[in-house]
Amino acid sequence: MADSGRLFGVRAIVFGAGSGIGEAIARIYAKHGAHVLAIDSRDANLDQLLGSVSGIKSLTMPAGEADSAVTAVEAAVREFGGLDAVVNSYAVQPAEPFADEVQLQPALMQRLKRIQKNFDAAWPKLRNSPAGRIISIGYLRSAFPVDGSALFARAEDALSEQTREFAAQTGKFGVTVNYIQPGAVMTSESRRVFQNDKVLRDHCIQGSAERRLGDPIDIAKVALFLASDDAAFVSGSGIRVDGGRATG
Repeated sequence: MADSGRLFGVRAIVFGAGSGIGEAIARIYAKHGAHVLAIDSRDANLDQLLGSVSGIKSLTMPAGEADSAVTAVEAAVREFGGLDAVVNSYAVQPAEPFADEVQLQPALMQRLKRIQKNFDAAWPKLRNSPAGRIISIGYLRSAFPVDGSALFARAEDALSEQTREFAAQTGKFGVTVNYIQPGAVMTSESRRVFQNDKVLRDHCIQGSAERRLGDPIDIAKVALFLASDDAAFVSGSGIRVDGGRATG
């Protein structure tokens, strides 16, 4: 890609960097000059996955640990001298797609609480950044059944509301807050779902104007834009990265 220094000197934390979209974001940020602290659970093999990538440091911690956000922020500040960007990318894929609101609600609330904790821990540092950025990644379409469009929209609406609330608080400090809503993206987690449910896979492909599944790098390129100076006046917004919607 051109302009390989778009994030030169940016100090970033990428939560959920051990696979799929989070891994792709960590890699593209480092490629474009950022200092990246990659965060994931201990079974993600971060050192093996990203240990040889220049610009990336890894930190593993137990999933759901109450003070993990504080630990991550302290580690980034200790390692890089400050913090400019936080990416919330959690590859949460249910064993079976969410069937109804009863199944979705507790998982959705848990994810939003994790993002809130990350915000609370990072905000005192980001407000001192010359160009602070917070970026959250929504659920993949593979987390919902063929007839789960309303549930998918419900999950995005909740993330959108949280994003707008954060943006209203951070705007006067020049810190932007945005989210990316992927469509059907082929990660290791969604691959398992699509192998077991080819009807859902084909539905996702046919529903995309590009007639294909997305790749993690498709999402990572948008996350790169949102972390760069190009997105300085973009905040409280969501960007859909789903190949467009088929109308035919």
